[in-house]
Amino acid sequence: MTALHGPRVTIKDVAARAGVSKGAVSLAFNHKPGLSEATRDRIFRAARELGWAPSLTARSLAGARVDVVGLAICRPARMLGLEPFYMEFVSGVESVLTEHSSSLLLRLVKNLDEEAGLLESWWKGRQIGGSILVDFREDDPRVPVAEPLGLPVVAVGHPSLTGSLTSVWTDDTTAVGEAVRYLAALGHRRIARVGGAAALGHTVLRTAAFDEAAKALGLAGAWQVATDFSGEAGARATRSLLTAAPADRPTAIVYDNDIMAVAGLSVAAEMGLKVPEDVSLLAWDDSQLCRLTHPTLSAMSHDVHGFGAEVARTLFGVISGDGTGSHPVPTPVLTPRGSTAPPSR
Repeated sequence: MTALHGPRVTIKDVAARAGVSKGAVSLAFNHKPGLSEATRDRIFRAARELGWAPSLTARSLAGARVDVVGLAICRPARMLGLEPFYMEFVSGVESVLTEHSSSLLLRLVKNLDEEAGLLESWWKGRQIGGSILVDFREDDPRVPVAEPLGLPVVAVGHPSLTGSLTSVWTDDTTAVGEAVRYLAALGHRRIARVGGAAALGHTVLRTAAFDEAAKALGLAGAWQVATDFSGEAGARATRSLLTAAPADRPTAIVYDNDIMAVAGLSVAAEMGLKVPEDVSLLAWDDSQLCRLTHPTLSAMSHDVHGFGAEVARTLFGVISGDGTGSHPVPTPVLTPRGSTAPPSR
């Protein structure tokens, strides 16, 4: 990070703010012995207040690993391998790491507390030069761990979830509103959403945005079902929605990812319903899957590969001290295809 205004902040400024020597600042950021925990905390706090981080060159000279970026994901391995979003996201990250002759250290964890401990272990063991954090929750336990460490981090999540960490995010609230308004404009008055895990911060934001949009449009019916993003859960949710009496079931369904939308398409066929004549389906995350189905799936499209690349570029900016700070990436946009149409009368 760098100061937004005025002269460039230096290690001397951090030392003066913390009331220590420049050598003490160096010891703190290189995690060497010789300082009390209270002094380290004071130095890291001063650095955050001034928006300063040691440069990539300085870290390299000090022996810290700058050629490895850490990424921990709290998802089952099988599910991660099936989810197009993370495959595209990681490929985008890797495309930038290659430019910097760096590697990705990927670990799957069981919970966020385990990930918080892993971050601390990675950083203090000089195994990584920075880390990418994903899948934020409200009151996320990683924030109070990462903030005082001095670890260069980019948080993939809305700033309302990521504390003082540099963050990169998509405007899910605006995108959900666009999806609901589009379906309502086609004439749908009963719209459902098959969402992701309820604990995830972006699920919370999308849930609130869906409720707000439905209320603003005065929809006759609006349902939301939480899942785990898997195709199996998406199929179960779709089946539960479509087994209601025709007058009570949704005529359009929005899904929080593409896997669940594809599963929903299969369930509709299984139940003898035609898409889009009997029910319209709209996916999130426009992967190749959406273009291989019949009919092709309408989607809220965004460049997931580009998203990953921008997150990695932002992290190198944090490491070097020349970054742009927290910022959004382009908002997902509606791509209509064959799975959405006006409801049959």
